[in-house]
Amino acid sequence: MLVVDHLCFEYAQGQHFDWSFQLLPGQCMAITGGSGAGKSTLLQTIAGFLTPTAGTLTWQGQDLLPLPPWQRPVTSVFQSHNLFAHLDVMTNIALGLNPRGKLSSEQVAQVSTLLAQVGLAGFEHRLPEALSGGQQQRVTLVRALLRSQPLVLLDEPMTGLDSQNRMYLYELFNTMKQQGYAILLVSHDVSDVEALADRCCSLIDTEAGVMLEPYS
Repeated sequence: MLVVDHLCFEYAQGQHFDWSFQLLPGQCMAITGGSGAGKSTLLQTIAGFLTPTAGTLTWQGQDLLPLPPWQRPVTSVFQSHNLFAHLDVMTNIALGLNPRGKLSSEQVAQVSTLLAQVGLAGFEHRLPEALSGGQQQRVTLVRALLRSQPLVLLDEPMTGLDSQNRMYLYELFNTMKQQGYAILLVSHDVSDVEALADRCCSLIDTEAGVMLEPYS
């Protein structure tokens, strides 16, 4: 279980955040809020890219705060694709597992299986320029998810995707929930929240700072 207990972050200009919630394996929790409410700030703090000023953050009883991002049991998927234009899909994905881009035969098979699950069967040797924005987003997701970390942070993963591409990802994320992954989803789209979330919280600006409030 992910336990966030009064985890705080403050920007130099004074905006203060104070987050508390719990997330069980097999659950998806959606985080909503207006522009600038701190949705991405929350994910980046959990992932280890931002340093909190107070509070605790644990996963299955392990304190995550002393750990650098690459040692946390976290897979982060942010909005940028970050694909290497001169490398094909398979190599771009391989670099997420091995800096040299080398995969075992078992890993190659795993990549092909995941690509098929998101509607990209046979795309292994295509360059990013031959892919639509939605297809590039799915390649980025496959690369991140191959790390097989139990806590998945999704920052607007459906941005720019058409309805068919969204359905591919809905199916993938719901399958991951069934497999026991804990998913924290930031989205402004009600349809994404309805399709994936077991519970929702909204970031609310209060006198004490920006805090999470649950809603049904």
